[in-house]
Amino acid sequence: MAPTPTLDAASPSIIERVQDFVGEHKKTIAIAAAAVAVAGVGVAYYASTSKPVPGGGASGDAVKPKEKKKKTGSKGAKKSSKKVTDADGPILEERKPKSANVEDAKDDTFYDKLNAEEIAALPEQERSTIATSLKARGNSAYQARNFSDAAEFYTRAIQISPTPEPVFYSNRAACYVNMSPPKHELVVEDCDAALRLDSKYIKALNRRAMALEGLGRLEEALRDFTSATILDRFQNQTTANAVERVLKVLASEKAAAIMKVQYEPYLTLLEREPRLPSFTFISAYFAAFRPRALLTLPENPTTGDETLILGIQALEAADYIHAVTLINESLEQGISWDKGRAEALNLRGTFKFLMGEIPGAKADLEESVKLEPKFTQSLVKIASVHMEQGDPKAAFEAFEQAESADSSDPDVWYHRGQVLFIMNEFQQAADNYTKSSELDEKFVFSHIQLAVAQYKMGELGKSMATFRKTLRVFPTRSEPSNYYGELLLDQGRYEEAVEKFDRAIELEKAKSPPNVLPLVNKGLALYQWKQDIGAAERCCNEALRIDAECEAAVATLAQLSLQQSKIPEAVKMFERQAELARSEPELVNALTYQYATSAQVEFLKSYPDMAAQLNQIAQGMMGPPQ
Repeated sequence: MAPTPTLDAASPSIIERVQDFVGEHKKTIAIAAAAVAVAGVGVAYYASTSKPVPGGGASGDAVKPKEKKKKTGSKGAKKSSKKVTDADGPILEERKPKSANVEDAKDDTFYDKLNAEEIAALPEQERSTIATSLKARGNSAYQARNFSDAAEFYTRAIQISPTPEPVFYSNRAACYVNMSPPKHELVVEDCDAALRLDSKYIKALNRRAMALEGLGRLEEALRDFTSATILDRFQNQTTANAVERVLKVLASEKAAAIMKVQYEPYLTLLEREPRLPSFTFISAYFAAFRPRALLTLPENPTTGDETLILGIQALEAADYIHAVTLINESLEQGISWDKGRAEALNLRGTFKFLMGEIPGAKADLEESVKLEPKFTQSLVKIASVHMEQGDPKAAFEAFEQAESADSSDPDVWYHRGQVLFIMNEFQQAADNYTKSSELDEKFVFSHIQLAVAQYKMGELGKSMATFRKTLRVFPTRSEPSNYYGELLLDQGRYEEAVEKFDRAIELEKAKSPPNVLPLVNKGLALYQWKQDIGAAERCCNEALRIDAECEAAVATLAQLSLQQSKIPEAVKMFERQAELARSEPELVNALTYQYATSAQVEFLKSYPDMAAQLNQIAQGMMGPPQ
């Protein structure tokens, strides 16, 4: 999903930069639960066709059961040309018999007349032979799609075998999978038994995962599909697709539940209170609107009127927490004049928008416009709400209404340019930025965005010239240096990019608190330039020291942890990123990483001996940093 218009003072935003970083290093992320790479529209997985797995467990690979001309022993069984398969190929497995065919010993039905003690008294070799024959009969019944008969043969094989065989349990589980309806609970029980005997039995992992998915136990299903994918060395496309499928559903369901509780606090399934995003995020949003003159109070102001002025003053001082409180209180206390109430509704709607309360934001902004029909800023923000809801047509209608109300308001042109920019209509965006600058040449972001739009259109020389002019005209602003650095970084001009980020950092030191995005950008640049993970981490940690809720810093640290196979640390960062998510798409994005990485943590707990091999796979898949 495209970034929300006006959320960032200029584009490409730092979150986009982090996403580019993710894309460039997606092979490392592949090691975290079968290759997760978020690019704004879900996940991608990297695996090829199924291949034999060296050392993949005692059970080995599937072998097609030999067809016999004699009767299978199943009731009324008919041969079927249709092969029954599951997640990773032929569903049944067969080993060489441990001795001669059962006909050389006793008929394998004779033991039905024996009790448990008599069965135990049989020679082990004889019991093994009978069990192997029963398994072969089960395979034949299975291929004939007589699943109940096949399950019974495997049950008898389990009962008579002197040594538990994981393949007996796994094949019986395959029967339960194909019954109508599937007996998922029994599948899980049998696969549990098979995996106790052979913890790296890939087929049993896949079958249990399918059953768990059918039972709605998605986190456990993801755990098993992930383990099977890694044990298969990412070679089985079907299993990799299963990871993607379960991960997508799991993250979406969890996000929807969390967001539902956010709007219905009385529910206790999960707890997530609406909260303000980071200081950096809020500052970037408000910086994208030109400052306006403070409202003039009526002759006899009410308490609510005066509280509103205090809220606006807190907002101008970047004291956002107190600003929210005061603005809400002013509306509760009552505001005596329409223009003041429209302003309060505009600001309350803005903060709701920033906290992801989109329906409430829309209601407040629309009420603001009812009171003041020519209030262009509320109309522009309504356009942002429509874009957040995926309705660009309604967004442009709101912009047209704002232009009709006051075509000389440069904010209308700037923010319409932002929407056009994220829709990849770069020439139209550039036209709107130019018009905004003509109406107010002192607004730095119109110039920055024009340069970025020119860059996106491939007009490199023109873009760089616009940036250099902006640097000259706004020597005390950090934003031109920061975003110019991003474009230099995109061109691989690392040293120049770092110089620009350092300049932006130096200029930000004059503010309290400073904007930390140049620090995060510098960290990314140092990693891409010198593969200096330590320096990148120091930059991001410094950013978090200044702004503990900077999502860009958290997201970057999470990716850097994955680069170093520091999986538990990455999980913590992804959990933190989920906490900071403002909207449902952002939350799905963060939860996708969180659950994918957590699944790998579970794998390492279950297979500690695989840690070294996993790192080798990672190194082989990653190649040199890009």
